[in-house]
Amino acid sequence: MKKTKTLMGGIKENLPSGLVVFLVALPLCLGIASASGAPALSGIIAGIVGGIIVGFISNSNISVSGPAAGLTTIVLNAITDLGAFDLFLCAGIIAGVIQLVLGFMRAGSISNYFPNNVIEGMLAAIGIIIILKQLPHAVGFDKDFEGNETLFDKGINFNYFTEALSAIQPGAVLITLISVGILILWDKIPTLKRLKILPAALVAVAAGILINEFFKMSGSSLTIEKQHLVSLPVPQNLADFKNLITFPDFSGFTNYNVWLAGATIAIVASIETLLCIEASDRLDMQKRITDTNLELKAQGIGNLVSSFIGGLPMTSVVVRSSANANAGATTKASTIIHGVLLLICVLSIPMVLNKIPLATLAAVLIIVGYRLAKPATFKHFWSLGKFQFIPFVATVVAIVFTDLLKGVGIGLAISIFYILQGNMKRAYYLSKEKLTNADEITMKLAEEVSFLNKAAIKKTLKNIKPNSKVIFDARQTAYIATDVLEMIQEFANVRAVEEDIEVELLGFKTSYKDYETDENSHIVITHTRAM
Repeated sequence: MKKTKTLMGGIKENLPSGLVVFLVALPLCLGIASASGAPALSGIIAGIVGGIIVGFISNSNISVSGPAAGLTTIVLNAITDLGAFDLFLCAGIIAGVIQLVLGFMRAGSISNYFPNNVIEGMLAAIGIIIILKQLPHAVGFDKDFEGNETLFDKGINFNYFTEALSAIQPGAVLITLISVGILILWDKIPTLKRLKILPAALVAVAAGILINEFFKMSGSSLTIEKQHLVSLPVPQNLADFKNLITFPDFSGFTNYNVWLAGATIAIVASIETLLCIEASDRLDMQKRITDTNLELKAQGIGNLVSSFIGGLPMTSVVVRSSANANAGATTKASTIIHGVLLLICVLSIPMVLNKIPLATLAAVLIIVGYRLAKPATFKHFWSLGKFQFIPFVATVVAIVFTDLLKGVGIGLAISIFYILQGNMKRAYYLSKEKLTNADEITMKLAEEVSFLNKAAIKKTLKNIKPNSKVIFDARQTAYIATDVLEMIQEFANVRAVEEDIEVELLGFKTSYKDYETDENSHIVITHTRAM
């Protein structure tokens, strides 16, 4: 009861952000369905289910689910191999079941191991891709499908941008500039900013429609043609609408390729969802934490329902989630509202939606992209030092030139490299100035000293001069690897004897007593461990 009350209480506050996400999601759903080789309505169905069902079950306040560009290649190949969309829907059902199982197995905890610089790099990269992919739409060139989150599908295709420049339509450019102006000024003018029930994106879309309708009525050459507008199927009656929906052919469950496709979708969709959830939580102004295991269950149920009624598989999606956060969403009521609006508009006013210029929607997404990849973010990570900045930038570049999963993988690998490198250097606390000429050197060991620290300690011991004293302080150390202990033992029993180096141990224990000494008063370490 309390959950329902909280949800209903956020409807008025989140209506503007729900409208914005609806406007962003509509062309994305259609474009992803087209790129996946699936019926146009399948993308809308996935958006509706992702908004209403996943939105209701999930406890994420910012994340928005729907058909994902990251799954298009998998879906397209699966539909092509299986030869029928109704057979493919069985793969979506299988993916949903697997995600449910992963949720109950608490596999969502893997998201806790994504470093912040990689997540922020992912957001910045998505922002850059959004801007670069929407610029052609902004000038009236719509060769690439809406919602593609891969900038270079088959290498660097510069022809795409040169073709866009040669196909500039003044009408589209004018509508884009006016829309961008509205979106910027709406946040700058206090009077307009207070009109929360009327979001800037909705005003921009309405302006785009009215301007283009004026161009049409006046016979202007600036008129934006049909191919550059939103394209939603328009059923004439209920029978037509039913014909647009495809239901699964359950004989597909006997097909090995269907199960393989389902498992692949489940793995990729789950990873993308967990990445997006981490990103969404960072975008949440209230810094609330999403239950990732519940999210996997919600995604599983969403994919089950979507596949049963002819929808595409879905994930939590960065573009829609970031648009939701930027529009001021405070609770998950926003994502549910966007799903309800998709359902209502598809059933009642598809002809009105088909008047929306893609240039207007491009303007909305360009502003979203800028906020994700704003220069201040790059300056912030630069100020944190190279160990934070390099993985951040590497993630950005890798995602822009490959895809989301590969880019994140590269960013994670670089982050792990720096973590290991840092771990190797932080085996002990010792200034280089003391090491050079000091007669007495204290090596205060860290809480944990692993085999990764062996090289750093070995290098330090090598530089210790003869006739000096070395103190190994392990009083705050809980664990020392055997490799390191043996190295210290060898140093004390061999080199220290030869070069008259005094060795003192603090915090080390043996099976018999704290330490033993030989006839020359040098430490002999036997079966040593830190307590």
